[in-house]
Amino acid sequence: MSSPKTQKSKFDRVLGKKDVFSIAFGAMIGWSWVVMAGQWIMKAGTAGAMLAFVMGGIMIMFVGLTYAELTSAMPQCGGEQIFSLRALGPNWSFLCTWAIILGYVGVVAFEACALPTVLEYIAPGIMKGYMYSVEGFEIYGTWVAIGVVSSIIITIVNYIGVKPAAFMQGVFTFVIVGIGIVLMFGSALKGDITHTKPLFDNGFGGLLSVAVMTPFMFVGFDVIPQAAEEIAIPFRQIGKVILISIASAVAWYALIILAVSLMMTKGEMQNSVLVTADAMKKAYGGYNIMANILIIGGMAGILSSWNSFFMGGSRAIYALAEAKCLPDFLTKIHPKYKTPSNAVLLIGTISCIAPFFGRAMMEWLTNAGGVGAVTAYLMVSVSFLVLRRKEPRLSRPYKVRTPRFVGFMAIALSGLMLVLYMPGMPSGLNVPEWIIIGIWALLGIVFYAYAKRKFPEFGRVLNIDLKEVQTGDD
Repeated sequence: MSSPKTQKSKFDRVLGKKDVFSIAFGAMIGWSWVVMAGQWIMKAGTAGAMLAFVMGGIMIMFVGLTYAELTSAMPQCGGEQIFSLRALGPNWSFLCTWAIILGYVGVVAFEACALPTVLEYIAPGIMKGYMYSVEGFEIYGTWVAIGVVSSIIITIVNYIGVKPAAFMQGVFTFVIVGIGIVLMFGSALKGDITHTKPLFDNGFGGLLSVAVMTPFMFVGFDVIPQAAEEIAIPFRQIGKVILISIASAVAWYALIILAVSLMMTKGEMQNSVLVTADAMKKAYGGYNIMANILIIGGMAGILSSWNSFFMGGSRAIYALAEAKCLPDFLTKIHPKYKTPSNAVLLIGTISCIAPFFGRAMMEWLTNAGGVGAVTAYLMVSVSFLVLRRKEPRLSRPYKVRTPRFVGFMAIALSGLMLVLYMPGMPSGLNVPEWIIIGIWALLGIVFYAYAKRKFPEFGRVLNIDLKEVQTGDD
């Protein structure tokens, strides 16, 4: 690895504390609570589904503590790539970053398929122009058009600057939370506690089958370190925002599961297309308008997580290219908008392709992307402990008090979660999901071999001049 070089940041620091929170929290809550809450309850029961998210949240909180310290110490674009490069070297850093990019790309593609699903619920007759079927799901021209056009819009927003994207994120997050609170309030008044039984369903296997989905649902707090060079708050505060956003997301999912379970019987869930929307409708006297209002919250969730992961994915790709691990054209920063424009366009292209595969891709991408995210979390946790040993004097504005305990817990829980994805486990992945992971791994090998041959500086370290940012407390 070449010796560290110092350069001035190419990005503008424009993101305040509210921007940072809405980017992370909005990414984590997204749309899945609308489309998948019933599935979680049916798999594990009310208490089982809630416990699964608490279990996933505990793992993510330990990982989040490692992110909080490392982000405050190295607030550079790239997050995982910077941490693992400094701790483990370029080869492991490439693997770590390529894995988290799979998580980001998975969400982006997921949301491109989710938006047409929402609109189909509101307007069932909107799907026209049958094209073909994938896994039994019929794909129509209007389905593809909705996904592609919305992908182009999100791409444009991210292309023209991080501040417009952050403003849009704040609006979407406010809408989601407001509508979610309306659902919880109605459920508390009209719900029936007997609907929550059985509290645990399908035994331990049911609990695990929901638990393995949770890392994908909590992916989002790690977007903060990706955009660290664009954050204009004290570095110590970045760590605190990461932890607050994770705790808020755990509470959100648990409360949504409880609200839906109080309103809907198991039979009603089985016959529902969008269980959460039907729960809202039932809580307010059966009026369709209330279901549609919740769908608006779902659309805001789609756009919020889509926007966040667009931001995170493009920055991760840029950082990997900046370290000479991907082709040079991906390092371009737009001279006016200060965004990684070519990386944004690459993510936008992937987003436009996803709708052509239909709804079947949604669950596959959830699980395959979860594997990528947990792999990156494991490697960041290892990097956290390695840097504590190698660089004890590294400035850490946010410092974890019990680093060995936190680090080893983050490693153990991340490793355990990876095991749960393996074949033979009750929650093991299916063939289509392993195919996605395999294709991504092959692409990574191709890019790795290309960069190794093309760039003598493969995996170079860049230190960004951070003097312009206050590092104390508010």
